[in-house]
Amino acid sequence: MQEFLDMSFAGNGLLAWLQAAVWIVGAVVMMKIILPLIIRRISTWAASTSTRWDDALVQGLRAVRWYLVAVVALIPASNELVLRASSERWLSGMATVAFFLQLGLCANAFISGWITTVRQDSLQKDPSTTSALSILSFIGRVVAWAILLLLLLDNLGFDVNALVAGLGIGGIAIGLALQNILGDLFASLSIVLDKPFQVGDFIVIDDFSGSVENIGLKTTRLRSLSGEVLVFSNGDLTKSRLRNYKLMKERRIPFTFGLTFDATPDQLEQVPDAIKKVVDAQKQARFDRAHFTGIGGSSLDFEVVYWMLTPDYTAYRDVQQAINLGLMREFAALGVDFAFPTHTLMLGKQSPIVVALAQASGVPEASRAL
Repeated sequence: MQEFLDMSFAGNGLLAWLQAAVWIVGAVVMMKIILPLIIRRISTWAASTSTRWDDALVQGLRAVRWYLVAVVALIPASNELVLRASSERWLSGMATVAFFLQLGLCANAFISGWITTVRQDSLQKDPSTTSALSILSFIGRVVAWAILLLLLLDNLGFDVNALVAGLGIGGIAIGLALQNILGDLFASLSIVLDKPFQVGDFIVIDDFSGSVENIGLKTTRLRSLSGEVLVFSNGDLTKSRLRNYKLMKERRIPFTFGLTFDATPDQLEQVPDAIKKVVDAQKQARFDRAHFTGIGGSSLDFEVVYWMLTPDYTAYRDVQQAINLGLMREFAALGVDFAFPTHTLMLGKQSPIVVALAQASGVPEASRAL
């Protein structure tokens, strides 16, 4: 047995090779048998808590790959052997790459798992935050992989300082070339964090209006009342003045109308009370005021203001229709009529005007008094 253990291969005894193999086999066994038990135990504990970090931790542990761990185990395994300098460098480099690659996979899975669990909660509370979470997830993963790449290159012996300086200059050039895209990207972050509007809100931007369907990295999409999709760049939205009707709690409604000049002062005095009666009959409306505002060119003008107790536009139109019909009935009972644009021509001369009609072919002229 001792003679068998004393056998040498590639300059190392059989016992040294067995000790090196134990490191690799032990790492694989731990990943295949022990790690699933740990994940199962942590998953049971995470299900009983209200936090999301432990759920993300489970996702990160599930990203561990046994073959990458086996490659990482080459470092302690190589310490049991006597190898050439070039072989040690290759093994060390492979193990370093495998270690940082495995670390990146775990970090990526952790960030994705946390974003996924938080997004499920935000879909019910605030749908607009799902876009922000997607953006933050993308940025977080990019930053994580960039940091791990720099650490990997530093461990492999590259001059990271020169690389960072080069990346800084290249980043400036790329930033100048992509400034519009980057502007829209940060504008989307501003929208989802400041929340001037959210998914589902009805907004008006200049002459365009619609319900927000999606807040993306570069553009925001609205569904207009006529059915088409309106696409706006996020940078334009942050620079525009917009009206958000979803945040409206009550809707102020002013409207005007005119009555004919044959209405008497007593009739005009009863008009505000009749308007109040009609508006108060609507359960979703609150009367504010009604006034005889002036004498127009062809009507006696009134102004009415009331408040809708709901921001729903369809409800507003239904109430306005009911008010219009009610006003027609009340004014008919009062004996007043709605005015319409008219012009009356008044002639100042009251005596008849003599008009002479000339006829041809020598027929005598005839005179007619008008």
